[in-house]
Amino acid sequence: MKLYYISQSVVYGYDTYSDAVVCAPDKKTARNIHPSGIPSDKYYASTWCEPERVQVKYLGEATKGIKPGVICASFHGG
Repeated sequence: MKLYYISQSVVYGYDTYSDAVVCAPDKKTARNIHPSGIPSDKYYASTWCEPERVQVKYLGEATKGIKPGVICASFHGG
């Protein structure tokens, strides 16, 4: 498993996510992880952008035993 930094600058303001660190097997999978950990197309529209607009940066290999998904995320509550 690998660690990725995912970010977006399309949807911003209150009650949105700006970025996160996720654990995934590849860049494509990382791009499709919502920072809330909830997979829902409707949820993307109000708090996060479409997966194809997510910027992904490889950080390195995850430590053995780290589960796939969100490690930490930045949520801007309002």
